[in-house]
Amino acid sequence: MDAGITAINDRVKEEAACLYRLREEIGRVIVGQRYLVDRLLIGLLANGHVLLEGVPGLAKTLSVKTLAQTIDASFQRLQFTPDLLPADLIGTLIYNPREGNFTTKKGPVFANIILADEINRAPAKVQSALLEAMQERQVTIGDQTHPLPDPFLVLATQNPIEQEGTYPLPEAQVDRFMLKLSITYPSKEEERQILERMASVNQRDGLSPVIHTADILRLRNLVDQIYLDDKIKDYIIDLVFATRNPSAYKLDLQRLIQYGASPRATLYLTLAAKAHAFLQGRGYVTPQDVKSIGADVLRHRIIVTYEAEAEDIDADSVVKSVFDGVPVP
Repeated sequence: MDAGITAINDRVKEEAACLYRLREEIGRVIVGQRYLVDRLLIGLLANGHVLLEGVPGLAKTLSVKTLAQTIDASFQRLQFTPDLLPADLIGTLIYNPREGNFTTKKGPVFANIILADEINRAPAKVQSALLEAMQERQVTIGDQTHPLPDPFLVLATQNPIEQEGTYPLPEAQVDRFMLKLSITYPSKEEERQILERMASVNQRDGLSPVIHTADILRLRNLVDQIYLDDKIKDYIIDLVFATRNPSAYKLDLQRLIQYGASPRATLYLTLAAKAHAFLQGRGYVTPQDVKSIGADVLRHRIIVTYEAEAEDIDADSVVKSVFDGVPVP
């Protein structure tokens, strides 16, 4: 087993070099935001969709567009608005009166990377149009089911719910995102760099693709081979079960949690931890990998009670208490 882990470790170190080049190319446009860029790469490696939440102007959309420019893959930007229809996303059937039949017109969702910009500005019926695409990687138009290209990744942005003119995402929709990122303001030094680099009328990015879709599929196969010890598996399950039955882990959180994390959280936490280990150049997962990515996987899967909201306790605070309370192997 040790020899196998060493072999995987060596392969990961070798293959991770292309991700470092990707990160460097993105850094030509995006200042700072290392957390955001790394989480986008984790979603890419782990085949998981990513939801970016933050106030306007924090380079959420720009980061996704920049990532798409550095990958030789098809890309579509979907601007979500209140008058958007499901057919505008997935496509529709068009009647041909001359031949008397229907032809399928595929929508913009048939691309490798989808930027769902301001996803919470469209009503629930439009957001739900993405459900089948995100989970099954296929779209049904009329009576025909069409597979989506591989890789297929939805990177969505949203403003906080308290912003004007937004709709809360359905729980089933939110749960299909592997990661939900909470984007914050840059530091003073980073903001100065942004000023120096971006405060010009004519901006030229000049980005070029660094990796291809075949590279992504190859890296994903390697992520699957990253070693996960049984103790780490038990740790992940304990973390998820602690959100459902906190008293069993001697955590005083029962009154704060209305619904705990679903089994999908267990799967996504495992995959995201493997991808995080890959980004660190390791062929094995450590508890720190799980802790580093844990909040991003769990924060949108825990529904807090009204009592927690009254005490101004959010899901992030609950997740932190869970990680502080569950013993690390």
